[in-house]
Amino acid sequence: MMHGFGNMYGMGFGMGWGWIIGLLFIIGLVWLLIRATGTHQPYHYPHSPAASQDGKSPVDILKERYARGEIDKEEFEQKKKDLQ
Repeated sequence: MMHGFGNMYGMGFGMGWGWIIGLLFIIGLVWLLIRATGTHQPYHYPHSPAASQDGKSPVDILKERYARGEIDKEEFEQKKKDLQ
């Protein structure tokens, strides 16, 4: 009867599947802990109308971008037309 390195019942070095199940169990516990604490927040895109929490409309944001020089007049007019 062989024991240790060459047994036919395990994966070779006497490890078996127990360590994989244990690892999956730990990963599951960490995932549940993260979900339970409520730290998982969806990402909001900064230029979407839904993300505007200060009451600015999309046109207001567009005007600010134009005033800062992020977009030129042609792009401003086109985007303004698209929004209306």
